[in-house]
Amino acid sequence: MQHHAHEGRAMTGDDRSPGTLVLDVVAPLGNQPVPVRLGAHTWGELNAARDNAVLVCHYYTGTMRAAGRTPDGTPGWWDTLIGPGRAVDTSRYFVVCANTLSNVQAGDPAVVTTGPATLHPDGQPWGARFPTWDLGDLHALQLQLMHALGVARWHAVIGPSFGGMQALQWAARTPQLAPRVAAIATSPAAGPALQGAFAPLLRDVAASGGLESALRLISLFGFGADGLQRNFSATDFGAYLRSRMGVASLPHILDIGRVVLTHDLAQVCALETLYARWRGAGLNLLTANVEVDQFFPAAEMRAFAQASLAAGVAHTHLEFPSVHGHLGCVLDTAAFAQPLRALLCAPVSD
Repeated sequence: MQHHAHEGRAMTGDDRSPGTLVLDVVAPLGNQPVPVRLGAHTWGELNAARDNAVLVCHYYTGTMRAAGRTPDGTPGWWDTLIGPGRAVDTSRYFVVCANTLSNVQAGDPAVVTTGPATLHPDGQPWGARFPTWDLGDLHALQLQLMHALGVARWHAVIGPSFGGMQALQWAARTPQLAPRVAAIATSPAAGPALQGAFAPLLRDVAASGGLESALRLISLFGFGADGLQRNFSATDFGAYLRSRMGVASLPHILDIGRVVLTHDLAQVCALETLYARWRGAGLNLLTANVEVDQFFPAAEMRAFAQASLAAGVAHTHLEFPSVHGHLGCVLDTAAFAQPLRALLCAPVSD
């Protein structure tokens, strides 16, 4: 395995510069060896004991830019949570946010990812040749990243939406390596809204309207009607979509859309067995859902939380309103900042 880490300056305030790292490995994806490169940003310092590393997993169309300032001057998508003194305190924790396979913003030259739109070793795009990977493959790559950092286990694994799915996969697959997990605005399995509505519509609009239509649909489900009215009644929604089209890849949107549908904790492990493993590992789990969410109805996680609590799991669950719909998971972070801070401070067994 080869990996490269170049740490940025330690800074405070809005000009914090992240460190960078690239995971560069040959990994089995769909039983096919694939040269994979995934870029990451880091904040804070890895301590001498190497036990303060927090993995942040990004949402469907997100990137490694979780904190600090992005190149256009806007804040990172969880900047309100990640930084000195914030819920994910970079004066205490070494925070790592890595791109996924098939990162949607593959057209951004700073986004390092491997997927259908990136180059095969023969110099041509992978296209339809790119293997059918799943969340287990992504977990394995993140595990390699952990090992590349010389970290025995994550202090915590956290993320919103698709990032919350990834965090739950860590809980299900290797709870001993992720003793604290926060899954925000997600579900234990891809439910009817994703399986029966969003996914078929995404395939249809991508075929007929291409990238712009795909982004339009993602925005509709992400914001909901109220969120669209709140954010675009005085601005041009079309201009917003066109700005996103500059770096987005339609093959990558479709690939991650496919992967999302494979999310089901019960397929990783029978739930009763899973709860027993979580009790044994001393897992601390935080889930938080938006009350009205077009992707992830709160009732899906609520029922799961009730069952896990009844089974003796240390599971904190909360629900919160947001005028931004599902995107409250990145735009209304104050609703879960304190529970997240408490999770990261929670003691765990060795």
